[in-house]
Amino acid sequence: MAIDIGHTVHAADATAVMKLLPARPRVLALGEPTHGEATLLDLRNELFRHLVEHEGYRTIAIESDCMKGLLVDDYVTSGTGTLDDVMAYGLSHTWFNDCAANRELVQWMRAFNDGRPVHDRLRFAGIDGPLEMTGAASPREALTALHHFLAAQVSRDLLPCTEETLDRLLGADDAWTEPAAMRDPARSVGRSAEAKEVRLLADDLVALFDEQTPHLLSATSREAWDRARLYGRTATGLLRYHSWMADTSPRRMTRLTALRDRMMAENLAALSERGPCLAHAHNSHLQRDKSSMRMGEALLEWWSAGALVNAQLGKDYAFLATALGTIRHHGVDAPAPASVEGLLYALPEDRCVVDAPRLAATLATTPPTPRDSPWFGYAPFDPTHLATTDGLVFVKDTVEA
Repeated sequence: MAIDIGHTVHAADATAVMKLLPARPRVLALGEPTHGEATLLDLRNELFRHLVEHEGYRTIAIESDCMKGLLVDDYVTSGTGTLDDVMAYGLSHTWFNDCAANRELVQWMRAFNDGRPVHDRLRFAGIDGPLEMTGAASPREALTALHHFLAAQVSRDLLPCTEETLDRLLGADDAWTEPAAMRDPARSVGRSAEAKEVRLLADDLVALFDEQTPHLLSATSREAWDRARLYGRTATGLLRYHSWMADTSPRRMTRLTALRDRMMAENLAALSERGPCLAHAHNSHLQRDKSSMRMGEALLEWWSAGALVNAQLGKDYAFLATALGTIRHHGVDAPAPASVEGLLYALPEDRCVVDAPRLAATLATTPPTPRDSPWFGYAPFDPTHLATTDGLVFVKDTVEA
């Protein structure tokens, strides 16, 4: 018997999205089930433009290096640098470099900000740490930037070390970024004597920063303070990540995945203090439910950034998952009719927004079946997550760029 789900389906626009939510959230998270699809990035841009023009949103945060993102933010807010340099050096991960949709986003943000007062300008942020599944950056950039900030504002005798000491202990950056360390803990320097000392010094620098907050805010600006706080949490997060890269226990990969999402959550929580923000990353990073990933025979499970931020912000966090019908250029053809994607694929709409909790209630007696993916780069929507997802954005067919 056919199941009527039409009452859960709405037009795929920001107006319909906002009607699903009890109030405007401080963080509106838009997930995607795969990376690099132009169709999804164009949809993200369209949603962000509407949120800016009609809902007062002023920040977009994407799954990209939080330190590199500062280059993009400087460009869109004040025109610092060039668009080509920003696209080459301000975004991380292969699916973000040289991407037409991201270039269009940055161009539009820069044009929108031109001539606007500082308080009304759009802001750009990366929420990921300077790391990926293949390795992690040296903590040098973030740690020395925090040291420079503090050295310019507080008495030198309060600093736990000199910049020269940090430089000596950090050593060569190549040792920190050794590609083989991700698979071989013995190749990591994360638990060397020097790394342990740097980690203690980083903790002391962050503690000093926190203790001096009243003075720092009066002597500089909230913007400078926010940036220095980013340096501090990035440096300590990277040092913690490198330490676990050197671990030899079975917990190693679970801890690394959890630490990455923790860094994302800290960045999102900080951005939420600035005002309403649209976050865009993989569904697995933004969902409220526990995330999982299989690596060989091991099943890794950890709490996502979305789950962590939701625990902190409550109703000020909203999550929209994206589900897809086909990605034919990657061998993902029409979904099985009994899956969530299959039920939505049978609808006439090419794009729609679904009231996910209402759909979950409708399907309570006939739960949909999980969908299998023939391509490793695509993660189908987990039907057990419907009730904990505020809305489901469905795109019937993607188009190869």
